[in-house]
Amino acid sequence: MVELNLLATLGILLSILALAGVTALRFDQSVVPAYILVGIAVGPHAPTVAGTSLALVDDPGVVRLFGDIGVVLLLFFVGLELSLDELFANRDELLRAGVIDVGISLPLGFLLGLGFGFDWFEAAFFALIVFNSSTVIIAKLLVDLGWVADPEAKAILGVGVVEDVVTAFGFAALAVLLVDGGDVSSLPFSLVRSVLFLLALVAFAHYGASVLERLFDDRPSELFLLGVLGLATFVAGVGLAVGVSEAVAAFVAGTAFGRTHHVDRIRRLVASSRDLFAATFFLGIGLATDPALLFDTFAVVTVATVVTTAGQLSSGFLAGRAYGLDRRRAIRVGCALTPRGEFSLVVAAFLTTAGTTPALSEAIPAFTVGYVLMTSVLGTVLMRRADLFARMVTRFSPAG
Repeated sequence: MVELNLLATLGILLSILALAGVTALRFDQSVVPAYILVGIAVGPHAPTVAGTSLALVDDPGVVRLFGDIGVVLLLFFVGLELSLDELFANRDELLRAGVIDVGISLPLGFLLGLGFGFDWFEAAFFALIVFNSSTVIIAKLLVDLGWVADPEAKAILGVGVVEDVVTAFGFAALAVLLVDGGDVSSLPFSLVRSVLFLLALVAFAHYGASVLERLFDDRPSELFLLGVLGLATFVAGVGLAVGVSEAVAAFVAGTAFGRTHHVDRIRRLVASSRDLFAATFFLGIGLATDPALLFDTFAVVTVATVVTTAGQLSSGFLAGRAYGLDRRRAIRVGCALTPRGEFSLVVAAFLTTAGTTPALSEAIPAFTVGYVLMTSVLGTVLMRRADLFARMVTRFSPAG
């Protein structure tokens, strides 16, 4: 049998990803679960058919760096599309909505983790995973469904930002405790350092647009692309070094570019790179997943999906109402916040390498993949059927 070289293997992988993506879109689903399933099917735990293994990639680490770039560009583009001015203008409504969403969903996840038998530390990581909505899946569906210009889109993305910030700081605190073996002495310094970095980054995003304008004016396309990619990944890397999630740092960097006149050019030149690297991130998650662990966690995934979806529909609806939306639009908020995705997978990927117990290094990461698969599919269906759901709710409840 002829052994495939690296180029041939890459060509087959990209072709399978493309086919999987086309199939997912044909069934009105997000491409995220499809890419993860491809990774499971061709990774080191791939099945054997007629005595021949289907594995194409033996080491998931070969795509890890590309996956990290994918996370950076995904969140960079979300920041690019979300105006800081609009967020600040609606900060009171956003704060109320965010507090309601976080106040319901995060404790629910923690209690659910304790109910599954995790200790408090494991349950805290579990809560971060089941609490954070997928900004990437949500943003894509907002565009696909034509909601992006509607009032609820600002509430949905704004609450998603609040979730990301809470998750980032919670993740930073828990990561310090995990890496330092539970030593809390370094925690205050790490958190202060993270907060200062974020504040400095937000300040630059708000006031430094003119610097970016001049820096990237009149640059040839090649140099423009290299400059944007370089700056986005550098900011994300510095954020990671000081204890801030690379996803949150990239998001804020995106908001800085969003205040410049370079937005359309970035969309045109960088979007294809974003999609390519993002696909490798989700592929890498699948490559690192043992299907046997997915089956082992199926019951937990099902229970968690039912409980957290009900909780998210409720908290999202109440958050939408607190934002000032009518009932139909508030129901859209609840449906839209249901999918879980990139941030949950980022936390799980960290636990796979840094986890100190079987629950942290194996069970919770395996649960996360199944959970993201199930909630992304369910969330896509709920978003596409949100108005039908709203009519059903209105029919059987008092007017409001």
